Amino acid sequence: MTDGNIRQHEWRVTGMDCGSCAAKVRGAVERLPGVAGVDVALMTERLRLTLDEGETLPGQVEKAVRAVGFGIAPKGAAPERPKGGFVLPDGAFPDTTQEDDVHDETVAQPAEPVPASWYQTSKGHLVIGTGALLAVAAASHLFLPTHISKWAFVLATLLGLAPVARRAIAMLRTGMPFTIEMLMTIAATGALVIGEAEEAALVVFLFAVGEMLEGLSANKAREGIRALSRLVPKVALLEIGGRTREVPAQALRVGQTVLVRPGDRVPCDGEVIDGTSGVDESPVTGESVPRLKEPGAAVFAGSINTEAALRVRMTKAAQDNTIARIVRLVEEAESARAPTERFIDRFSRVYMPTVVGAAILVALVPPLAFGAAWQDWIYRALALLLIGCPCALVISVPASISSALSTGARRGLLMKGGAVIEAVARTTHVAFDKTGTLTKGRPLVTDVIALSGSEAELLARAAGVESGGSHPLGRAICAMTEERGVDAAPASAAKALPGRGAEAVIDGRTISVGSPRLAEERGAMTDAVRGRVSALEAEGKTVVLVLGDTTPLGIIALRDQPRPDAARAVAELQALGFEPVMLTGDNPRTAQAIAGQFGIAHQAGLMPEDKVAAIHGLTSEARVMMVGDGINDAPALAAAHVGVAMGSGTDVALETADAAILRNRVTDVAGTIRLARATMTNIRQNIVIALGLKLVFLVTTVLGVTGLWIAILADTGATVLVTLNALRLLFFRPDKKSVVVDRPDRETSRTGGTARGPEGVVSRSAQDMA
Repeated sequence: MTDGNIRQHEWRVTGMDCGSCAAKVRGAVERLPGVAGVDVALMTERLRLTLDEGETLPGQVEKAVRAVGFGIAPKGAAPERPKGGFVLPDGAFPDTTQEDDVHDETVAQPAEPVPASWYQTSKGHLVIGTGALLAVAAASHLFLPTHISKWAFVLATLLGLAPVARRAIAMLRTGMPFTIEMLMTIAATGALVIGEAEEAALVVFLFAVGEMLEGLSANKAREGIRALSRLVPKVALLEIGGRTREVPAQALRVGQTVLVRPGDRVPCDGEVIDGTSGVDESPVTGESVPRLKEPGAAVFAGSINTEAALRVRMTKAAQDNTIARIVRLVEEAESARAPTERFIDRFSRVYMPTVVGAAILVALVPPLAFGAAWQDWIYRALALLLIGCPCALVISVPASISSALSTGARRGLLMKGGAVIEAVARTTHVAFDKTGTLTKGRPLVTDVIALSGSEAELLARAAGVESGGSHPLGRAICAMTEERGVDAAPASAAKALPGRGAEAVIDGRTISVGSPRLAEERGAMTDAVRGRVSALEAEGKTVVLVLGDTTPLGIIALRDQPRPDAARAVAELQALGFEPVMLTGDNPRTAQAIAGQFGIAHQAGLMPEDKVAAIHGLTSEARVMMVGDGINDAPALAAAHVGVAMGSGTDVALETADAAILRNRVTDVAGTIRLARATMTNIRQNIVIALGLKLVFLVTTVLGVTGLWIAILADTGATVLVTLNALRLLFFRPDKKSVVVDRPDRETSRTGGTARGPEGVVSRSAQDMA
């Protein structure tokens, strides 16, 4: 064996419609030599594994999967369709191997496959066929002698059992003897042997109905994924040489320009370069009011242009747009199985052989030890086999997890798998980053204080130093300068002073724009200036000083505005029993002012490694969720039990985090917790339903109170009840318990002056937020 033979392979497996199906696929391939890291995703029909091709070839994996009754095709190939099986529509998941070349000619798009109705599927055929045979057999019982009509029930049983027995034998050949198909085959055959043909035929019919209902439930759970895939249009109007041409949306390249007509969906993430229109972003963000889009504004794939034509320059490849990212994260999330699910998997592997052993004892011990009637106790043993099937128990967790992931994806709440859902539900503390999380991350200039010369001169010099820079504070100063109609002073020899500010030469003099620490280092901080700086910082503002060599020329104060929903988000978390804490690298006075507005604890002046230390300090006694958006938050997100990235954050934060809030609303943090808690409650309900029903009917079966048809009804009934209960999560509203916190519409200035709007140049006091 060499490392050169070890490769990761991925296939699309069609025909899976329950957790038991996924387990069969996993079991079929895990037993092959050279196979490792098997990952089967039910909702996205994906099989991924690591394969040593020196021991097993990909074709052998495909053969093993087909042997247990499922279709399989390599990633990127046309899906193999089992007869009547459900197949996700093409393009439901982004293909990262998509070629970038765009063909000039118009490409006709195939119609999206429509899922087959229940009566068109193989399981639907089985229900109709077994039902018809059972009806014919029942009718013959009315008109023919009993010794003749019973053969009609025998024939109905054998015909209905044939496809089930074939699947059971296929599973047995792959090393999986304890399957529902095998137990069903044994029970129905045994019932025929002991002369219970009528009951055997009824059991086969009820089993077929249960199988069909499982398929319908799985199809309903997949609807959320299908809905996501339909948000992005299949074609786009590409501009080439001043003319538009219809091309596949998947073939667009970054930098190309598309025309979006009124009523059309935007085919890509991009930037408006021409036109002004309202765009309905509700399919992506959930916001019902269209947002005005002008040149320079960003638009999302899947949003709807409502008013006028827009020309949009593509900024992200098709596989990286907002919708593709959501779908990909949902797809990957299925791989992270919850600890509860793994425990139940291990439990069921012991439980099944135990039930079979108990059934054998029930069949043998009473007749051999106590002289009881063989037929009675064999009958009870067969019923025990049917009741003992763990299908409902096995599906209890993945059904709930899949429904929760689908619900979250539709509402912009992404959790990367069952393990994350369980961790979120167990969270006891929530820590927030400040900038870009509780605040907008876009500082605005609030105060301009000239100590020498005019405000215009001060701004011109500061903008001259910051021109061409990328620091948010510098950009805010340049924006204010431009807004006031002041030209930036010509500057040369500009350079950044990491952690302290920037400087340049203007009119032969070194002008610096930096933090109070820079002024202290250069001996430019007088008592008067220090007093003004302290007063501004106490109001929650970030202060920079403009220095001419070592002389203070003026003070510029900036403030990052709180997000409109931040106070409501904190209130919702407090209503859920949390006491949030804010972790920030800003100065203590600013941090105190911002935290005071929300009424939460804070730690200030933290470098990235300090945030990690703070998280570790919390995790020693609690289960901590960290919410952040920037590169410097990535270490803290990884250190927390659950890291949550804001949707506007960096790719590093989104990749590092366990969950993501794509709508960029802080209130969705509480929504994520509510969804996770509801999911875990649903899982516990499912486990109680599955085990409770089985326990009751195990006892009644052994006592002879219930028989075969009740046994199969209990088994399939439990499976259906568990699935239907899980599907309730598809209608769960994570925001249904939102707490409304009134925010004052007016803000009082620091000097007691007139009120200003939320984007004004004054701060809000903690008392105003009370």
